[in-house]
Amino acid sequence: MVLVRYNPWQELNTLQRQIDTLFEDFQAPTFTKAPAAELHETEDAVHLKLELPGIDAKDVDISVTENAVKVVAERKSETKTDENGRTRSEFYYGKFQRVIPLRSRIQNTNVKAEYKDGILNLTLPKTEQEKNKVVKVNLEQPAA
Repeated sequence: MVLVRYNPWQELNTLQRQIDTLFEDFQAPTFTKAPAAELHETEDAVHLKLELPGIDAKDVDISVTENAVKVVAERKSETKTDENGRTRSEFYYGKFQRVIPLRSRIQNTNVKAEYKDGILNLTLPKTEQEKNKVVKVNLEQPAA
């Protein structure tokens, strides 16, 4: 017969692992992750990039006004069934949206969109008013 020293912490650790496993099975996403964006402005246009990895182009909806861009997309869940195993995923599945306000007014009828390798590229041409916006600054001479 082998003597084993009693360790009360061992039972608590086992209980903690069992509780963690129970909550992992019922865990729902607690927040909606918005896609990362990159905005670059030139004299003629505003260029917007959004990261949308794992999303099909048909699941992306883009709405453009003259001062904002709204992107609504959905990542559909991939259901896999295993007979002998469990899957733990930290991916967010579901619908999300992001509204990006623009500092310049744009021609929302001439927007160009390209979607490749999970990156959405939007070219948003500025209105003629924004392109030709020149402000005259008067320089005052100091009195002599």
